[in-house]
Amino acid sequence: MNAEKQPSAPEKRGLLPRKARSGSRGGTDAPDAVVKGSPDIPMLLITTILVLFGCVMVYSASAIYAEQYHDDSTYFIVRHIVFLLIGVAATAILVKYCTPVFWEDFSWIIFGISVVLLLLVLVIGDDLGSGAKRWLNFGFFTVQPSEVAKLGLVLAMAKFMTVHEKQIRSTHRFGGSFLYGVVYPGLMIGLIAALVAAEKHISGLMIIGMIGISIMFMGGTKLRWIFTIAGVVICAGCLLVLVSEYAQARVDTWLHIDQADPLGSAWQTLQGLMAIGSGGLFGKGLGNSTQKFGYVSQPQNDFIFTIVCEELGFFGAFLVVALFALFVWRGFYIARHTTNSFSALVVYGLTFKVGLQVVLNLAVVTNSMPNTGISLPFFSYGGTSLILQLIEVGIILSISRYATHRKI
Repeated sequence: MNAEKQPSAPEKRGLLPRKARSGSRGGTDAPDAVVKGSPDIPMLLITTILVLFGCVMVYSASAIYAEQYHDDSTYFIVRHIVFLLIGVAATAILVKYCTPVFWEDFSWIIFGISVVLLLLVLVIGDDLGSGAKRWLNFGFFTVQPSEVAKLGLVLAMAKFMTVHEKQIRSTHRFGGSFLYGVVYPGLMIGLIAALVAAEKHISGLMIIGMIGISIMFMGGTKLRWIFTIAGVVICAGCLLVLVSEYAQARVDTWLHIDQADPLGSAWQTLQGLMAIGSGGLFGKGLGNSTQKFGYVSQPQNDFIFTIVCEELGFFGAFLVVALFALFVWRGFYIARHTTNSFSALVVYGLTFKVGLQVVLNLAVVTNSMPNTGISLPFFSYGGTSLILQLIEVGIILSISRYATHRKI
């Protein structure tokens, strides 16, 4: 008599249906009907609202700055819409034609491409006036390889953790659970983190480390190793701060904001806080921000949430947070109803990435952490980030077409 298959680590931690199987190639033994259906409609609607809301705020926040520096109030919104259309087109193709098996097959290729792009940044990167080389400049558009690397890391780690699930669950520490659950995933995270650290990109390093650790946790790595690696990542981040004068200045400004130069290092943070505080409950009205008149620097970028607060008040800010909360909830719902571990880990990882960036962006603009240049997904102006965010939603939606269909 065949023994019943033991639940996988994601199943035991409540991340997959108990009867779903984690076999590769997108296979499943789940009892619920698995069909190639329509993409998840709630996730599609939530994303659509976020993107359209973001377009409105990009134009409202950028019009004055664009008129001043480009003699065209629509300079940023036109480009934002172009990037949006590119992202939507790519997403539509992915949803229609790509399957979980496709993402499984190409996961390592995407990871390899991200490594090559990160290496290219070190050689021919452009700082775009920021003082840190983090972009590849192609003229009309720029690419930030660290954004590609986040996607590549999620896919590659999901593939690895799925293929080697038995070894990760093994009781043999050094030939099994430690080697496959800690060493190899740690090397993958470490490779990307080292290249990002070479760009002196602390926020990117933080996000990549947390994404990697979260996938290790969801993939079955033992908790004691998770805490150990988290400690190593924190120590590495502290070391990077200690050797970087730029990072030290940011931390010092954050810790001593009351003593920092209000016309220098503390300017952006203080003006952002002023924008948030002046919005009140209902805001000054859409388009009526005063802080975007040269006070909040490039308000269409990382500090766009402060303009949302100023113009739409507490209720506008609450709406943004609520929409992102719904996005995360629905992403986790889709992951919970996938048919194999690879699909679940990919959807969990990509959803966690969006939620993490939202939390960190809000922490930055409210001065709850040092200003580290983290964009607000779907809202902040930016070509690479917006296109990749839509592609990541496309991956989630393409996987949702093959999920088990249950009532909410």
